[in-house]
Amino acid sequence: MGQLVVNETPLKLTNNGRLANLAEWTPDVARALAREEGLELSDAHWDIIELMREYYATYNIPPIRKLLKREIARKFGPERATDEAIDALFPGGVTFQGTRIAGLPVPMLDAEREQSSQLRKTTSTSATPHYRDSFEFKGRQIKVYPSGNLVNLEDWNEELAEHLARKEGIELTEAHWTVLRYLRKFYFQYGITPMVKILMKHMGEELGQEASDRDTLYRLFPGGPSRQGSRIAGLPLPQGCIDD
Repeated sequence: MGQLVVNETPLKLTNNGRLANLAEWTPDVARALAREEGLELSDAHWDIIELMREYYATYNIPPIRKLLKREIARKFGPERATDEAIDALFPGGVTFQGTRIAGLPVPMLDAEREQSSQLRKTTSTSATPHYRDSFEFKGRQIKVYPSGNLVNLEDWNEELAEHLARKEGIELTEAHWTVLRYLRKFYFQYGITPMVKILMKHMGEELGQEASDRDTLYRLFPGGPSRQGSRIAGLPLPQGCIDD
């Protein structure tokens, strides 16, 4: 573990050069971290840094590159969201170098995370039953994690979704399928399963506020539209504060 001195105050750094205590981040800390990378922060750098920090404050996870590009395009215009423009600002990679300077954790795709680390965050607040390790379906053995999420995403199909839903006391309607299809669309577009705040935001923008209404989503999936929905949709457990 290293150390960074800012305004005569020593700050501990992790082995990958990030703040050990993210609460110690300040703009002066960002400038010091940037100088270590050979960067002098411009207004364009600060636009991205502040955008990433706002995203983290809202969702408690840093944005992966695809989602960050989407937010940059919405706020600053598509010309600022190209790979060339972003890499010119952060040649060490915005998801590694940029988040380090912004005082944030490294964003990860679901595929990059250890499922065991997900399971430590899984709560047992829902009384819905899950399979322990695997179950038989249509002559196939389907493996699941203790959270109920599929180990092998390629095992999923709509028939299996119906089975998984019935296991949780849900008969799928077209309204349920709208949410499940959107969860899957989002996952295969961005590489992460959205937690409920992100799900509501993106569904609202694309399908309208009625489709993304919080009460409606929880009536459809009482165990949580992201937690329970991800199980039935055949996706990994979402990141962050899942269904808060």
